[in-house]
Amino acid sequence: MSQLTVRNIPPEIVRALRVRAARNGRSAESEHRLILAQVLESEAADFWVRADARRAQSRKQRSDSAALQREMRDER
Repeated sequence: MSQLTVRNIPPEIVRALRVRAARNGRSAESEHRLILAQVLESEAADFWVRADARRAQSRKQRSDSAALQREMRDER
C-alpha cells in the first residue's frame, strides 16, 4: 500500500482528527484513511448522479431539423 504525507496541517485540525479517531475507537491513521475514502467515494457518486441527470435530459424529444427546413422552404 502507498504512503501519503501531508504537511503544514493546522494544529486545530490535527486535534479534531485525533478526537474523532478516539471517539470512533480507531487510530488516527485509520481515521484519516476512512475520511479520505468517504470523501472520494462521495465525489464519485455525485459525478454519476450528475451524469445520469444529463443523460436523461439529452434523451428528451428534439425537433427534426430536416422537417423544420422543409417547412420553412414550403412557406416561401
